[in-house]
Amino acid sequence: MNSFTDIFKSFDWDETKAGIYAKTGQDVEQALAANKRTLEDFKALISPAAAPYLEQMAGISQQLTLKRFGKVIQMYVPLYLSNECKNICTYCGFSYDNKVKRKTLAPMEIMQEIAVIKDMGYDHVLLVTGEDNETVNVAYFRKVLDLIRPHFAHISMEVQPLDLEDYRQLTPYGLNTVLVYQETYHQEDYKKHHPKGKKSNFQYRLETPDRLGQAGIHKMGLGVLIGLEDWRTDCFFTAVHLNYLEKNYWQSKYSLSFPRLRPFSGGLEPKVEMSDRELVQLICAYRIFNEEVELSMSTRESENFRNNIIKLGITSISAGSKTNPGGYAVEPESLEQFEISDERSPGEIAQVIRSQGYEPVWKDWDNSLAQ
Repeated sequence: MNSFTDIFKSFDWDETKAGIYAKTGQDVEQALAANKRTLEDFKALISPAAAPYLEQMAGISQQLTLKRFGKVIQMYVPLYLSNECKNICTYCGFSYDNKVKRKTLAPMEIMQEIAVIKDMGYDHVLLVTGEDNETVNVAYFRKVLDLIRPHFAHISMEVQPLDLEDYRQLTPYGLNTVLVYQETYHQEDYKKHHPKGKKSNFQYRLETPDRLGQAGIHKMGLGVLIGLEDWRTDCFFTAVHLNYLEKNYWQSKYSLSFPRLRPFSGGLEPKVEMSDRELVQLICAYRIFNEEVELSMSTRESENFRNNIIKLGITSISAGSKTNPGGYAVEPESLEQFEISDERSPGEIAQVIRSQGYEPVWKDWDNSLAQ
């Protein structure tokens, strides 16, 4: 069976990068004027040549988002179940070589966390773990999904990549969405940042969305960790991946995230810095390229940035997030995966959204419409 690997191998990283940086203002203007944008247009929109067109890009992005999604922002919250992990990753607080206290939540502890999250108003939860097949495995996920399914309208998951049959096992338990980030599409740098553990298998991770599509997952999320490599090239490959998936697994929906590398215990300095203006450019470029894809903004970003991005293309946002297992009720002082930048409560974020004329949605759109 074909997979994205076949498409990926047809591109050369250095040639792709050079093609992006060679784009001109004329290329950008042609991309903005096009009725349907191509991958070459996307290259222009993320290129340095597009910087002077940011205001125009923001206007188009806002119009396209309003047309497709209306004036609503979906609210979601992560629930970290475990920080146990067998991978060594240079950028993560949960890395196996970090000598920290490890914890996996038991059923009673999960219910304590759920009680706090429900009091915040959430009906959409994102389950997150480290990658440890012995502790947080498919059997554990089945038990957790069975436990929390009655309490949430939409359940997303960000855990280790699984086999096709594993995903098929989990969907009947209420799993709606799976997020799996490639971290970087630069194969050599990927090896440097993932020297040990199952995550070091670049191709297995690359083909995870194919397995999700074959399993009939409702929605999948893509992205890279911005700062590991040249962000423009990495995000171009994300767009290529999205393009491929939409054509081959058209029944599924898609979301994109663009996390910038944040401090953690042990720290890794970004190889490439991305300014706030460049992140706005990227968000607008994704929206102009693809009117249907959902764009998600986490609490990694600052209060000011998140306030100003609401109208420019974002469709979902987290608030009140804790990035450690038990962070809401059980062990609020345990190790975080990364530092939070925006620490405002969900209620405060909801009020910011309303003040801009938008409506915070606490359930998944599809489920809300079906009721």
